[in-house]
Amino acid sequence: MVEVIAVASGKGGTGKTTATLALGMGLADRYDVTVLDTDTGMANLLFHAGLADVPVTLQDLLRPAADAAVEEAVYHRYGMDIVPCGTSLEAFQEADPERLQSVVADLAERTELLLLDSPATLGSRDAVLPIVIADRIVLVVQPTIPAITDGLKVQEYAETYGTDVAGLLFNKVHDPAAVDRIAERAGQYVEGPVLGSVPEDAAARAARKAGTPLLAHAPDSDAGRAFQTIADEIELRGAPVDGVANRFRNAVIPDGP
Repeated sequence: MVEVIAVASGKGGTGKTTATLALGMGLADRYDVTVLDTDTGMANLLFHAGLADVPVTLQDLLRPAADAAVEEAVYHRYGMDIVPCGTSLEAFQEADPERLQSVVADLAERTELLLLDSPATLGSRDAVLPIVIADRIVLVVQPTIPAITDGLKVQEYAETYGTDVAGLLFNKVHDPAAVDRIAERAGQYVEGPVLGSVPEDAAARAARKAGTPLLAHAPDSDAGRAFQTIADEIELRGAPVDGVANRFRNAVIPDGP
């Protein structure tokens, strides 16, 4: 059984990559977890996870003449498997986004939870692909009306293609009272529950600088404990592996929103 969950936002700067790795580590206590950076244009998960110098990344798997096997781009770190994406402009220009479907299908056959760190916006075919092929999405937003509005655009697009919403995660929260005000209004429009609130925390910035996921760098920080609490509340809705993998390989992906 496997489920694919895309961690998404409607704009950059929400802490989506920090959230992806934190949820991955938190869920790895109960499930076999693989984290995949699908942001082929602005990849940065490799820096958050200390994988900037690895020899093979997702970019190598997406080249039309790729001869690297998927398992060569998988690195076991922090209790989970991580597939980073490289930052080479040449490799990005050569990449065939359609190959990502096959990579995701192969990864789905070897894990229980595949977490996709999605691009921040839906402006291209490779950016919308994680949203379309995921079973569910976690929306990462800050507690402001503009941020919620951007998140709702992602939700609307996901629902058009049958992708469910696992819930809303408020991140980088300065004012807890703002979450209460916004959450009440957001609840009228967001299909999933409010999963929780993560405070703005210097520990998250320090973890990024150190190239270490937050839950490895400072698990007892305010943000670290909040992410762990949220992860503890997420239950997988797995489906048979063969069916999921075939669905990914045969999915018809639109050019953009």
